[in-house]
Amino acid sequence: MSAFTDHVRELQSRWTQALTAARIDAVVVAAGQPKPYFLDDQSPPYRANPHFAQWMGGAECPQSLLLVTDDGRARLFFHQVEDYWHQPPVQPELEGAIDIEVHGSSESLMNAVTKAVERRNRTAFIGETEPTGSNLPFDDLNPPLLLNALHYGRAKKTAYEVACMREATAIAVAGHRAAEIAFRSGGSEYDIHQAYLTASRQTESELPYSNIVALNAHAGVLHYQHYDREPPAVRSSFLIDAGARYKGYAADITRTYAHESTDPFAALLHDVDQAQQALIASIRPGMSYVALHEQAHRAIGRLLVDHALVSGSAEAAFEEGITDAFLPHGLGHLIGLQTHDVAGHMTSAEGGTRAPPARYPALRLTRTIETGHVFTIEPGLYFIPMLLRELRKAPAGKRVNWPNVESLLGYGGIRIEDNVLVTDDGIENFTRDAFSSE
Repeated sequence: MSAFTDHVRELQSRWTQALTAARIDAVVVAAGQPKPYFLDDQSPPYRANPHFAQWMGGAECPQSLLLVTDDGRARLFFHQVEDYWHQPPVQPELEGAIDIEVHGSSESLMNAVTKAVERRNRTAFIGETEPTGSNLPFDDLNPPLLLNALHYGRAKKTAYEVACMREATAIAVAGHRAAEIAFRSGGSEYDIHQAYLTASRQTESELPYSNIVALNAHAGVLHYQHYDREPPAVRSSFLIDAGARYKGYAADITRTYAHESTDPFAALLHDVDQAQQALIASIRPGMSYVALHEQAHRAIGRLLVDHALVSGSAEAAFEEGITDAFLPHGLGHLIGLQTHDVAGHMTSAEGGTRAPPARYPALRLTRTIETGHVFTIEPGLYFIPMLLRELRKAPAGKRVNWPNVESLLGYGGIRIEDNVLVTDDGIENFTRDAFSSE
């Protein structure tokens, strides 16, 4: 039996339990379809509904529908219309794990789905309702009880999903290696971005998110969105946050480089990297991710003191909120079918949530860590003028060695991001494993 077949069987079990708990007989899941920009006939890249995509082995099936019944059986109503403007979608290879009906028109497909659910007592629909959902005889639209259970369960990856994420990581790492070479060769942000795409053999529309390619102070803009065509006159640092997708599953990797190996920034970068690896080594099932996030802040506090950026103790740097100005984002997030996967704040399949602490509003993951979870670990240490201005006004700002901090403003900052799987025996680090392979 293949990993994909086992994956489908696990989905059948999960969805049967979720449908039974929600007292729903069947659910129709829409793949979705491309939508044009406002007042335009061009569309952004198409991404299938992740609930649909989880069953499809990476196939994109716009306008198709999936029927899942409360006994776990799944049937794909595949939309494949002849067209000379666009290449019709290719019928997915589902290894016999899912029944497939091919329909050459929307009318035929809708009639078939309607007939399949007409004797059901209660049918739900997952997806955007227009135009497909409004024409179906469903009883519930995106029922919260069902979605809660499906979202919560997605944090635990099947063996098939893990294999896909390993492959996505390998693709991304090929791009990262080329990006470092382009940086050290004097390339602009645009040149580095193109080197990444070429080496990872991806188009921009295939990326899981837009690459962040930031030279010098641009690294202090967390989601920097531009690609300068000309290289800077002075090269200090390089931060790249770039990923890949394989069969719908994402990798999300960040690396930072110093131009000169002997300057203070390079030493700080080395120590952030060491702290990130120590954080990962400490992860165990049953831990609170919030506690891990605070552990990262304490590590940043130690680095600020060790590198003479802040006076006093590392614990005081944490307790007084100094570290917040240097690490303003969360430590990481769930990852899978979506780069920032759903259910990061959920406490149960029934829908309970744990909001991030008020001090860390950007923290995307507050769950208790469990075996099978895949998430990112991405501590950072940044020199962001607007945050530093606020810190300077605060009483704690008196303990900041401002000349030393200001000498690093031109470097922007540091972020190191790995994707890790929690196992019974420890942590599998997809990212480090891929970088260490030949």
